[in-house]
Amino acid sequence: MPHLLINSKFPPSAAEQLRTIPGLKVSFTGLAAAEHHGPVAFPLELACDADIIVTSDPPQDFAEMTSLKFIQLASVGYAQLYGLDVVSRGIRVANARGVYDSAIGEWNLGMMIALARDLRQMIRNQERGHWEKAPRFANELRSQTVGVWGYGGIGRETARLAKAIGMTVHAYARGGIKPRGETYTAPGTGDVQGALPDKVFLQGQEQEFLSGLDFLILAMPLTPQSKGLIGTAELRALKPTAYVLNPARGPLIQEEALLTALRENQIAGAALDTHYHYPMPADHPLWQFPNVIMTPHISGSDLGPLFVDRMLEITEHNVRQFLAGRALWNELTADELAGKG
Repeated sequence: MPHLLINSKFPPSAAEQLRTIPGLKVSFTGLAAAEHHGPVAFPLELACDADIIVTSDPPQDFAEMTSLKFIQLASVGYAQLYGLDVVSRGIRVANARGVYDSAIGEWNLGMMIALARDLRQMIRNQERGHWEKAPRFANELRSQTVGVWGYGGIGRETARLAKAIGMTVHAYARGGIKPRGETYTAPGTGDVQGALPDKVFLQGQEQEFLSGLDFLILAMPLTPQSKGLIGTAELRALKPTAYVLNPARGPLIQEEALLTALRENQIAGAALDTHYHYPMPADHPLWQFPNVIMTPHISGSDLGPLFVDRMLEITEHNVRQFLAGRALWNELTADELAGKG
């Protein structure tokens, strides 16, 4: 009987739902959620014969799990699997793509409004009892241009929201934009057909893409190829009135390049939800910029009210599909698992 081992924030009722899948043994690791990610010590008596696992982080005894055939990640990122030879072992992997799209899309929209209207300064004024009616507090997003670097689920949902309020949407996608295939998308969200951007930029058009933006939003995974992708040249290509938003991964932007761009007013400001350290040290200079909004990696989080329902929907669908030998939602390719995606 196939054995599904779950190391995720599913409630006990999830076991009953998953046990409706014929011929499936369902177990939970019983481990508390860790604040910092890293390999997890699964109970060996459960892990040794697990055929399928649901987890954000790999087991410490991964090499000993000889029965393992499918990993359902409870995260969108998958860099934690690099070097584990899942491809050579014939293990299929799917991630949680789509679970956080609406939450991060809303964070993107909220941060653009907050930056455009200088909400931080208005709050500082309120705390000091200071009345200031400045033109910058009345800015609008309508007719401004947002550029999404990466047009997966987060980029598509951000585009949908931005278009709804009258923004122009530019998208950078190295190989162009196609309709989404076997990818989880919450009902009513995103851009399944890839039809929303007003203009699409391809590989080799990075400078042209960046130079026309009022907001740059990073929406790509962190891979060896994308680490440090945004450096001095890319930040200088932006208009000095442009803002940078990073809900993806901190190291996509070179740290010193970002600090220099902010210090020298090469950009107007930034909103950062992903960082270079966890937690960010209290003396880090990014805390001190009046035009930077820092949030503690909560733009999309498993603390959100819809995470469990969406993750359970993906898990049940993919387990049924896997047992039937059919296509999965969000299945990662060999190139992606090798860090080449």
